[in-house]
Amino acid sequence: MSITTTIWENARIATMQDGAQPYGLIEQGSMIVVGEQIQDIGTTENIHPITDDLDCKRIDCGNRLITPGLIDCHTHLIYGGNRAKEFEQRLTGTSYADIAAAGGGIQSTVQATRRETEDALFNAARQRLRRMISQGITTVEVKSGYGLDTSTESKMLRIAKRLGQELPISVHKTFLGAHALPHEYSGNPDNYIEHVCQHMLPEIASDSLIDSVDAFCETIAFSPEQTRKVFETASDLNLPVRLHADQLSDSGGAHLAAEFSALSADHLEYTSETGAQALATAGTVAVLLPGAFYYLGETQQPPVSAFRDHNVEIAVATDMNPGSSPMESILLVLNMACILFGLTPEEALRGVTVAAARALGVLQDRGTLEARKRADFAIWDATEPAELCYPIGAPQPVCVVRSGQISTGKLN
Repeated sequence: MSITTTIWENARIATMQDGAQPYGLIEQGSMIVVGEQIQDIGTTENIHPITDDLDCKRIDCGNRLITPGLIDCHTHLIYGGNRAKEFEQRLTGTSYADIAAAGGGIQSTVQATRRETEDALFNAARQRLRRMISQGITTVEVKSGYGLDTSTESKMLRIAKRLGQELPISVHKTFLGAHALPHEYSGNPDNYIEHVCQHMLPEIASDSLIDSVDAFCETIAFSPEQTRKVFETASDLNLPVRLHADQLSDSGGAHLAAEFSALSADHLEYTSETGAQALATAGTVAVLLPGAFYYLGETQQPPVSAFRDHNVEIAVATDMNPGSSPMESILLVLNMACILFGLTPEEALRGVTVAAARALGVLQDRGTLEARKRADFAIWDATEPAELCYPIGAPQPVCVVRSGQISTGKLN
């Protein structure tokens, strides 16, 4: 089968590469895509002589904006049921921690997810993911963590794998068995962590269903010592780790993530200055989740200034889940990151491209637009990159391309 060469031309291209121009912007840009890969990118003046003799398809982008395909690097996309009742409880003054202590929160979703069939969970997740793809997402991270037993955790990760096979999107699968303490281990968290480490994680890893391992290190979840055991097991299995860290208190999560050179530490509202320094030294990405901050009515902001001072890479993500961030819009996240956390539009867009790719360990082939990377990009009816951040839920892209093929939308 012949490989198609396509020239995407007459565009403003936000490559998101580091350089003299904000956003790595190329005015009057063109991009050569051969098969699934970007062959070359630059100004039309420089690209046209290269393509004069090529047998290729040319697509006029109408001076629209092209960005890398967006990456949502933290989601809990697969789950059963919903938690609308808990939403009402929080509005009448019940805290997230109190709801969890009463058997609600994650536990209620665990029970609903265990009851659902694999096909039912897949169909619900597929609908959510299709909506997310339409907003420019070409790569998504999907966690388990609503099973808390081997069979259901495996079921969730099989669904995540299937989503990547049946939809035009790359899926990074994360095992989150240490998300909460299941009711059958009530009062015995050490025994549950032992089960995760000795049985659950090795068995699921042997089925090649895991790309990384996560844990929830917090007062309402697992201690640093318990989390360390999970990470040691992951390291023995040659699996990279990430961490829900310092969301509700400074539990030393950022330091623990750095100790294991985690791909990312996520939430981080209560991370200290020394925690930010540790992340910088380890090269761990700070993933900010403004949806959960907003939805839970939190007031403690993550230490963005400290991250900047120490050159910690900052990503942002939806944290899509039924309890603390029931939102699918990566575009709304861009606006929230700017308004709630004070990121600049360039930092926010970098947070769902370059930094998000680094947080998943895939920056080598996506996250920026440059030669020899995969042709994942979105075309927007906009001219300025900041236009993706300033409205509340920016307009959907005109066209989304994954691996060189249009996955949604079309150019007129």
